[in-house]
Amino acid sequence: MLETGKRERLRDLPAVDAVLRYPAGAALAGRHGRAAATAAVRSVLEDLRRRISAGEQPVVSEEGVVALAARTLSDRGLRRVVNATGVVLHTNLGRSVLSEGAVAAVAEAATRYSNLEYDVAAGQRGSRYDRAAPLLRELTGAGDALVVNNCAGATLLALSAAVAEGEGEAEVIVSRGQLIEIGGGFRIPEVLALSGAGLREVGTTNRTRLSDYEGAIGENTRAILWVHPSNFEVRGFTESVGVAELATLGPPVVADVGSGALLPFGDEPLVGEAVRDGAALTVFSGDKLLGGPQAGIAVGQPVWISAMRRHPLARALRADKLCLAALEATLTSYLEGTAAQDLPTLSMLRASKEEVRQTAEDLAAKLSREVPGLEVDVAPSVARSGGGTLPLYEIPSFAVRLGGREPEALAEGLRASDPPVVGRVHDGRVWLDARTLLPGDDEAIVASVKAAVG
Repeated sequence: MLETGKRERLRDLPAVDAVLRYPAGAALAGRHGRAAATAAVRSVLEDLRRRISAGEQPVVSEEGVVALAARTLSDRGLRRVVNATGVVLHTNLGRSVLSEGAVAAVAEAATRYSNLEYDVAAGQRGSRYDRAAPLLRELTGAGDALVVNNCAGATLLALSAAVAEGEGEAEVIVSRGQLIEIGGGFRIPEVLALSGAGLREVGTTNRTRLSDYEGAIGENTRAILWVHPSNFEVRGFTESVGVAELATLGPPVVADVGSGALLPFGDEPLVGEAVRDGAALTVFSGDKLLGGPQAGIAVGQPVWISAMRRHPLARALRADKLCLAALEATLTSYLEGTAAQDLPTLSMLRASKEEVRQTAEDLAAKLSREVPGLEVDVAPSVARSGGGTLPLYEIPSFAVRLGGREPEALAEGLRASDPPVVGRVHDGRVWLDARTLLPGDDEAIVASVKAAVG
C-alpha cells in the first residue's frame, strides 16, 4: 500500500490533456504533431509515476513535463548538431558534410524519377553499377569501379569474390601488423572468415618483410590483403611492405586504403598510388577524406571488378540512388578542380590558422555582446581529422572558451539546446573549436549559450 505522501504526489501529476493545453505543450504539439506529443507526454508521466512509487520526490509541473517530452521527441530522430569539437570527420556526428552540389543532386534524385537502372539511349534496362564508375576511372586511373554501401562491405565483397573465383580451399595472406579492428567491431580476421577464406598470417606485429609473404604463397593462395591501419600508428622498430612490392609476387593484391584520399593530406595513402602500384583491387570510403556520402568504393582491374559485380553479395551491399547521386556530384568537384573549395570536409581541413582565428574572434565578439557577464576569450586549440584517418596528425586551430559557469553544467545546457551544440570541457572551461563550425553555426551557438546561461 502506498504511503500518504506518495499518493499525494501521484495525484499531483498533471493529466496529459492539461499538459498539452499548457502554452509550451501546445507549441510542442504544433511542432511534432498531436499524436507524437501525446505519446511523449504519456511516457514522461509514466516514468514520473515509477520514480515516485520508488520513493523519489521529483519536482513536477506542466512546464517540466513539456521540457522532458521535448527532449524525448528530439532524441528520436536525426537532426542538426553544431560540431564545435574540432574533430572534422566526427563519426558520432555523421562524418563528412555534403557539398551544396551533392545536396542538390540528392534532392533531384529523391524528388524525381531517374535513370538509375535505365539506359536512356537504348531504351532498355541499364545498370546502377555504371553510375559513378566513369568518374572513378578517370580520377584514379583504374580500369573499372564499383560502389557499394560502405568500405567494410567493399572489403568483404572483394575478398568473397576472390575466394569464389577458384576451387577448393582458399587462403588470404595478411601481415600480423595489419590484423586491425576499426570502429564498430570491424575486424579483419572476422571479415576474412565471412568471405570463406582462411587467414594466413605472416610477419610480426611490428615487422613484416617481403620474404614473409613469399614463403607463405601456396596453391591455395587467392589474394594478398594490404590494410592501412587508419586509426593507429606503430612507431619505433618497424618494417612493412608496400603495395608495389607485393604486386610483384603474383597473387592479386587487395589494398584497403581506408580514407579515400584523392588529394594529398598528411601521410594518408592516395587511392591513385595504390592503383599505379599494381593493386588488383583498391577499396576505400566515400565519407572520409573523399568528403562525400557514406559509401564503399572499389577500383581496379576489370576482371576483378566484374567478379565483384557477379557475386551474390553485390546486391545485398549495393548503394542506393541518393548515395550515388551525392557521390557523382562529389567526384565531379574533383574532376573540375574545385574540390578544396566545394567540399566542406576539405575546406575545414585546409583552412589557414588565420581564417580559423578570425572565425573564433567573430564568434567571441558576438557572445560578449549578447551574453553579458559570461567569460569569453579565444585560445589556441588543436583540431583533428578523425573518422579513422591521420591518428597522430594535429591541426592548429582556435577555440572560443566559455567560463564563469560550472563547465559540465554549461556543456550539458548547450547540448540540450535546439540545435544541440557539442563542444568539449577542458581546463575548467567549455571549448568551442572554430575549425569545425559551418556557416550559420555562430547564430545557433549564441542562442544556445543564451538559453544555457539563462
